[in-house]
Amino acid sequence: MHPPRIEDYALIGDLQTAALVGRDGSIDWLCLPRFDSPACFAALLGGDDNGHWLLAPRSPDARAQRSYRGDSLLLDTVWETPTGSVRVTDFMPQRDRMPDVVRIVEGLHGSVEMRGVLRLRFDYGRVVPWVRAAEGCRVAIAGPDSVWLRTPDRGRTYGKDFSTCSDFTVAAGERTAFVLTWHPSHEPRPARIDPFQALADTLEDWHDWSARCRYTGPYRAAVVRSLITLKALTYAPTGGIVAAPTTSLPEEPGGVRNWDYRYCWLRDASLTLNSLISAGYLDEAGAWRDWLLRAVAGAPADLQIMYGLGGERRLPETEVPWLSGYADSRPVRIGNAAVEQRQLDVYGEVIDSFHVARRAGLPAEAHAWSIQRALVDYLASTWRDPDEGIWEIRGPRRHFVYSKVMAWVAADRAVRAIEADPKLGGDVDRWRAMRDEVHREVCERGYDAGRGTFTQHYGSVELDAATLLIPRVGFLPGDDPRVRSTVDTVRRELTSGGLVRRYSTEGGSVDGLPGGEGAFLVCSFWLADALQLTGRHEEARELFERLLALCNDVGLLSEEYDPSAGRQLGNFPQAFSHIGLVGTAFGLLGAPGAD
Repeated sequence: MHPPRIEDYALIGDLQTAALVGRDGSIDWLCLPRFDSPACFAALLGGDDNGHWLLAPRSPDARAQRSYRGDSLLLDTVWETPTGSVRVTDFMPQRDRMPDVVRIVEGLHGSVEMRGVLRLRFDYGRVVPWVRAAEGCRVAIAGPDSVWLRTPDRGRTYGKDFSTCSDFTVAAGERTAFVLTWHPSHEPRPARIDPFQALADTLEDWHDWSARCRYTGPYRAAVVRSLITLKALTYAPTGGIVAAPTTSLPEEPGGVRNWDYRYCWLRDASLTLNSLISAGYLDEAGAWRDWLLRAVAGAPADLQIMYGLGGERRLPETEVPWLSGYADSRPVRIGNAAVEQRQLDVYGEVIDSFHVARRAGLPAEAHAWSIQRALVDYLASTWRDPDEGIWEIRGPRRHFVYSKVMAWVAADRAVRAIEADPKLGGDVDRWRAMRDEVHREVCERGYDAGRGTFTQHYGSVELDAATLLIPRVGFLPGDDPRVRSTVDTVRRELTSGGLVRRYSTEGGSVDGLPGGEGAFLVCSFWLADALQLTGRHEEARELFERLLALCNDVGLLSEEYDPSAGRQLGNFPQAFSHIGLVGTAFGLLGAPGAD
């Protein structure tokens, strides 16, 4: 049996964790209580025995259509059956308490026999809990985890095959609700919520938030959906934004490029800030900026490329052998060893983030500049070193062109900060000299004049989609012949079905791993941006609209896309892809702050 396609899932969440709901009515992925906690539903990376929660009509002829309710994260699935129709609404109330998953079933016409199957499996599908009846609920306990399931009064609930099953019928006009609540097993059970009041409150919260979006262009629906997705990937207690709520969804089905993305990458920072600020979400931008400030505090040499939701530094990578992997893609990984890598570009991204925040008028913390100054001073003495680069190459270190470009960005933004406010203080003459030297070296050693393109690293023939960002960060203007020829070469040699791959492998395997991967969606948005910046506005718009068509039926994008198979790949939904969508939409609109 083939697993559902990645795009067959929709997202619900409460700004601390998130669940994936399939078209078949099954929640196949949920980590509690945080994004990075062990999953209690892990069927996504294994099978039903690894945990899921199915709620759907019993009829084999049932047909479903789904959508988010307005500009919210409440998912409505309308089921049509031979005997009637029902609507199942799935959501997670935003919380200051323990997490709840609410599933409301409402009869629309006729009557429909429903069935539910809840298989809780803690610790990524490995631990079967002890289940008992208590206080009118079913409670499942194993070790530190406790989950309470409140079921409808009508029908019956019973245990079967280490699962909790439900059979009930819903007629037109009837509503019934299931509420699943997690809490630490050593603590008293939290107070019950009213699921119907929670629905009204959650819908109002999302609609109020979405109404603040100040994008007014022709792609508003896609922009708002992407911003809602970014909000849903925010860990509200700290302001950190995870790259994705999943781990180990493959870049190639059956392959080994399966990574844990439930962490916060510094690389996303400046682009995320641009997207949030452009759309008018200054509170969220400020929270993300403040998370960034806390995370990077410390010795500049200790700067990491990623951190945990609260700024945690230790993210050890392990494998989960009892999970077979999505579409037999093994290993399933927990944690991410790339945290140990040296990636010099992140210094540029961090400094650029604070530049973006200053330009937007976000109030600055008193100690923020001293941290930035220390980072730039450190980079001034280390930018000549090789590193693993933006794509986290698990191979030898190289002099990656994009890393050097971002070192230039760090020096440039620091110089501009001093020029705007000389009272800040800093070794501005050293930074100017660094800026000039980096620029000269990249243009001499990172540009292949014979082919007319910037390359992936010094002396290489490989291409790198990250060089499409050269005009966006201001290293060279869009009308520079080297920029235009690089865009043309990348477009000619790095695209598959019109979509952009991260890099070429003419010189052999760049990352030292077997197999391949799909086209990177954010890189394709970068190509649209580069086309816009080089004056090819209609081509940029055509590519952007083609990318919009790759969103699934509820507007979500994963990390990659396979043009030949016509399917999404990689962790889902992917913050970087939605950041790219928002940025390109504003760029096409020509809105201030979209650069």
